[in-house]
Amino acid sequence: MTPTCQLRKWIGFWTILMALIGLVPTHLQGKELAASELVDIQSFVPNIQVDLKYATTDNFTGQIVYNFHCCLLLKEAALRLRDVQTELETAGLGLKVWDGFRPVAAQWKFWELVPDERYVSDPRKGGRHTRGTAVDLTLITKDGQELVMPSEFDDFSEKAHQDYMGASDEAVRNREFLREVMERHGFIGLPTEWWHFDLIGWQNCPPIDFTPQ
Repeated sequence: MTPTCQLRKWIGFWTILMALIGLVPTHLQGKELAASELVDIQSFVPNIQVDLKYATTDNFTGQIVYNFHCCLLLKEAALRLRDVQTELETAGLGLKVWDGFRPVAAQWKFWELVPDERYVSDPRKGGRHTRGTAVDLTLITKDGQELVMPSEFDDFSEKAHQDYMGASDEAVRNREFLREVMERHGFIGLPTEWWHFDLIGWQNCPPIDFTPQ
């Protein structure tokens, strides 16, 4: 279990205990305490680029799925991304993030459109992005140009799979380099989406019922 998730379990225990004896106001019970663990990644990684696709119509739904433009993650995930960005900058590269924390309501929208657990988490089980531990991203040059990859973002085909070898040698090398550097810093990739990475231990972190304003 990651330190952040272990801390959350202790916070949850004490919150329940204090609520029972009347020390925690009702409006602070539950989602507010969980949501307070989310941070804006650019406050920890100023040089990281953020282009939240689902806050625009430039995504596979053609709709705005959520109405906020800061990428939120658990602090531990943000700090590990800072380490990734630092390593990449030594090679003249960086990260561009397309999605981070996703409200539960947004996860339901995706599931209604693509009810396939290879590509979209079933919200009844708690989506990966709803925990603040998942991030969708790619590699960019120091000038902000995206490196070529085997597929576009949110390509629901085998081209998006981590083991797809039908792309150009350059695209395969870039995908493998992204995976390797993310794994070095505590993330694990999703076999069906080259751009998706979860903080190791993500399954121990419960979904956060929160919608940023």
